[in-house]
Amino acid sequence: MTTRIPHGTAKGQPVEQVTLTSGALTAKLISFGARLTELWVPGRDGTQADIVLGFDTLPEYEATETYFGATCGRYGNRIRKGQFALDGVSIKVDCNEHDNHLHGGVEGFDHKVWSIADLTGSSVVFTALSADGEMGFPGRANLRATYTLTDTCLSIVMEADTDSPTLMNMVHHSYFNLAGQGSGDVLGQMIRLNAPFYTPVDDELLATGEVLAVKGTAFDFTIPKPIGRDIGALPGVGAEIFGEGGGFDHNWCLADAGQRLREAATAWDPVTGRKMVLTTTEPGVQFYTGGYLSPTHKGKAGASLCKYAGFTLETQKFPDTPNFAHFPHCRLNPGESYRQEMHFRFTTCTETGDDL
Repeated sequence: MTTRIPHGTAKGQPVEQVTLTSGALTAKLISFGARLTELWVPGRDGTQADIVLGFDTLPEYEATETYFGATCGRYGNRIRKGQFALDGVSIKVDCNEHDNHLHGGVEGFDHKVWSIADLTGSSVVFTALSADGEMGFPGRANLRATYTLTDTCLSIVMEADTDSPTLMNMVHHSYFNLAGQGSGDVLGQMIRLNAPFYTPVDDELLATGEVLAVKGTAFDFTIPKPIGRDIGALPGVGAEIFGEGGGFDHNWCLADAGQRLREAATAWDPVTGRKMVLTTTEPGVQFYTGGYLSPTHKGKAGASLCKYAGFTLETQKFPDTPNFAHFPHCRLNPGESYRQEMHFRFTTCTETGDDL
């Protein structure tokens, strides 16, 4: 079942809200940022909870720098100094996080008012145009983000084409709390990452170019463990610029990388039993534990956005890819199609997770 209603105005353009319902799942989305604003999922006892962080009003989404639920691009993640070379030409893109580029710039895809190009009983297709030179990126790009809801799964497909060589690395940026948004931190929730390697970062949270094994480190989630178990053992990166260390905000290199769908992560909440399995076509996933969220900000229904209030799983190419030749490339040429696919599948499990 699908509903479509007006949802205010942003940048002088009307914004719409779409509600998708299938079985026990309900997803709400808005055309500002092609954004997921609510995702209702039952727990072990059938109790429904909204498991994504967000806001009640459109102006709050316009003002935020948290990217809650947004489609981000052209380049998700960070580019050092906002600089890279393309066909021997030095390109400078918008620097919106201190001296560096993050998630497409200050007016990235997350701040666009997208159009609803198609709406069915189970899906919505958002489209937008990114002009040549927007935020410094060359080439005109046509964008498409499709959300499909079934009885057990939310699928997201992001696509683009261009009329000139450019970069494309779109990411979906929902913050999840499987106990329900506003229920406190996620440190006791469990996660497994299908990733034997990760890419370290420096004090500005920028990739160093290294690819290191997770084995024997705090970054090893190949065997499920509580999100918060090893946060205290992390290197103190980012503290000088971002304040007190923010926990995990790193890219993991997924096993069996390729264009086929395969498991990236499995997460579950021992208390409510909500379990989420993420599959993706991308080579990496940015696992961020919300360490820079602040309780001074309020989310939906006045809920405190405390530190570690949610975690992201941003499937992607690796950070600062255009500046490291050994990282998976993110170049998009005319005549090519960019496409990434991710599926969030929901079930329940026992408190111990023995039935996983």
